Amino acid sequence: MTFADFIDFFLHAERHLEWFIQNYNIWIYALLFAIIFCETGLIVTPFLPGDSLLFAVGAIAGKGLIQAEIIVPLLLVAAIAGDAVNYAIGKWTGPKVFHYESSRFFNKDHLLKAHAFYEKYGGRAIILARFVPIVRTFAPFVAGVGSMTYSKFALYNVTGAILWIGIFLGGGFYFGGLEVVQKNMKLVILGIIVVSVMPIAWEVGKAWLEKRRAG
Repeated sequence: MTFADFIDFFLHAERHLEWFIQNYNIWIYALLFAIIFCETGLIVTPFLPGDSLLFAVGAIAGKGLIQAEIIVPLLLVAAIAGDAVNYAIGKWTGPKVFHYESSRFFNKDHLLKAHAFYEKYGGRAIILARFVPIVRTFAPFVAGVGSMTYSKFALYNVTGAILWIGIFLGGGFYFGGLEVVQKNMKLVILGIIVVSVMPIAWEVGKAWLEKRRAG
């Protein structure tokens, strides 16, 4: 898959998912489970689609192309299990991971930003991070590296997953079928992506200004 194909999938997620359903039918459930699980559970795949994909899935469920009663609990399990696995990996890896150098599959800067986010918001970071791309992937890992107990993490994990899945799947299900949304689905998906990355852009911009002032 080329970079252009990757961007096209982001902007036309609904169209690509409909094509997959037409060609592979029930395997759409396995594909969506894998994407959400990997996006939340593996620190090497923070680039996978999250918010925009969930909205597109909700819109498709609203059309009746996939069953909402299956996809909702399935993606909830994927999101919860992904964070749980990520936490376990962080627990197993320990603080030494902060000394690793960046590589093709591991970006140390992303880890440090997630750590700063976690330090700022505490346990709430696990819930809030669900709505922040990249940080969403690294926050549970950082929680595992830190001193948060699993019972406390599990509460934040489940709460965040319910809110994240519920808001974006529900938004797509109830509003994705509106004519104005259908005609401008590309703009809606693009808008979701832009809004999703705004917190990161804000933090990057603020860090750049602080660095410039210090210099």
